[in-house]
Amino acid sequence: MAATAQILPPKHSVLGVGISSTTYKEVMRLCRHWIGPRRMQTGRSAAATDEPGPQRGHCVFICTVNAVMTAVFQPAFRRLLNAGDLATTDGMPLAWALRSFGVKGQPRVYGPDLMLALCGQAARLGHRVFLFGGREDVLPQLRRRLERRFPGLPIVGTFAHRDPPRGAEADAWVEAIRQAGADLVFVGFGQPRQEQWIVDHRDRLPGVVLIGVGAAFDFHAGRVRQAPGWMQRAGLEWLFRLRMEPRRLWRRYVLLNPLFLAMWGMQLLGLLRYPKVSRI
Repeated sequence: MAATAQILPPKHSVLGVGISSTTYKEVMRLCRHWIGPRRMQTGRSAAATDEPGPQRGHCVFICTVNAVMTAVFQPAFRRLLNAGDLATTDGMPLAWALRSFGVKGQPRVYGPDLMLALCGQAARLGHRVFLFGGREDVLPQLRRRLERRFPGLPIVGTFAHRDPPRGAEADAWVEAIRQAGADLVFVGFGQPRQEQWIVDHRDRLPGVVLIGVGAAFDFHAGRVRQAPGWMQRAGLEWLFRLRMEPRRLWRRYVLLNPLFLAMWGMQLLGLLRYPKVSRI
């Protein structure tokens, strides 16, 4: 793990959650770096064999303001997020927070766009993709759209369910992912369930890149509309989503977003202090 740690971008504590100062290109490069050695061992994937390989899977977590605020009130979720290799700036306020802490030009690394970028790379390089989670009426449409958008994209398996499998069923699906030789597993159960599943099972999926993408499945399947690009760039995506789903999201955006801004300001002024984030 020491060699892996040396190539990872630094994490900066935002209200106690380590957020990676990274970019789309950097995440894509890291995925190539992680996947390459496994594929060289067998021509497909070392995960489906008993040959020596990486010690465990690699975790990429997509962090929104809501994720950070949930972590503030739920230490167990904060530990999950901090256990990942990467935690990206899905929300513009998190990109602004990193800039305020000295990371010049930190961009937003938006989960749905990152998923598309990695699928495009997978189609070019032959990385094998597994879609894990999501509604039964969403996953078939998602698969069709991805294969149409990225000809040659090797989607080697899917699991359609809103809740992650447990017990013997979880063991069976871990083995299915291994036998499929998956390189990239997009996990779409929503937070914190997807992060918990990833951390619980990464040791049994050596070298596999596990990415919790949440609502990206619904967006790319066409089930849920995304905010226009200009609203995303201006940090106003919350307003669009609140208008679309007011009953479900009002607490998140009306209560937690202002609280985040206040606590971020207090951290910036030194009134709130958090220790450096160490990877687990």
